[in-house]
Amino acid sequence: MTSAARSTGAVLSIGRIYCDLIFTGLQSMPVLGREIFADDMAIVAGGGAFIVAAYSASTGRPTALLSRLGTDTLSVGLMDQLGAGGVDLQFLEHAADAGPQLTVAIIQNLERAFLSRRAGSARPATLETALAWQQASHLHIAEYATLLEIPRLVAQAKAHGLSVSLDPSWDETLIFDPAFLKNCAGVDLFLPNEEEATAITGISDPEQSLRKLAESFPVVAVKAGAKGAYLAMNGQVYSSPAPNVAVVDTTGAGDAFDAGLINAWLDKSDAQSCLEAGVALGSLAVQAAGGAAALKRVKNAG
Repeated sequence: MTSAARSTGAVLSIGRIYCDLIFTGLQSMPVLGREIFADDMAIVAGGGAFIVAAYSASTGRPTALLSRLGTDTLSVGLMDQLGAGGVDLQFLEHAADAGPQLTVAIIQNLERAFLSRRAGSARPATLETALAWQQASHLHIAEYATLLEIPRLVAQAKAHGLSVSLDPSWDETLIFDPAFLKNCAGVDLFLPNEEEATAITGISDPEQSLRKLAESFPVVAVKAGAKGAYLAMNGQVYSSPAPNVAVVDTTGAGDAFDAGLINAWLDKSDAQSCLEAGVALGSLAVQAAGGAAALKRVKNAG
């Protein structure tokens, strides 16, 4: 079955699920030997796979989370959040070695610091069943680390007729991998942020790094925070500014952007519309603490 035959179907989002402890309202960042206090904190489900799935589902597109979740208290406590927005959990594997996976996010003004712990394998036991799911048309890989752990993942998805997107997700130990682009062969949409694009290409200008990455991928979007985003598609370069919104926490904004762009791309929207759809969801995400928390706020307001 070709990708075109399944171009309007469901999205599978694969990657690790984290319990995010997000501290906001700090006057300074922590330093060794000293204690500081936050004005507020949130404990929320996190990780690119979940955040993309949540925002994708919010567009009305059927979306399934393809992941592993621990059996510890913190992991189990995330279950209500994982399925609350209509995300399909039929391919979620529960395994003791998959948790707890934690991220502590410390937010001070627009600066962020993260401390994370991975646990167990990234490969769900449900992988083959999910890729063969007849409703699926697209696989989103939420971090390069997952692709390294499942090196044939792109080829497997393609064999099932799925298109593929990848968000590299910053990892200091992996982002400078000389084989990075080679290992990503076959990816249709490559979705780094500005810092990741610079690390991979060695080019600091976002538009120039975009053009360089476009030599390896059919569609590339570089997310540039408050400056908006850039897109290379069909040999052309597009840009879209970010709207002026009240920024609470930028955690997960890039993943929300991914979901918006992927949804529009699967709908065969034009390049500028795809980019603007990504910027719109990314801008929504920054208005609440926690990757998918803004969706709950919108739902409550409605």
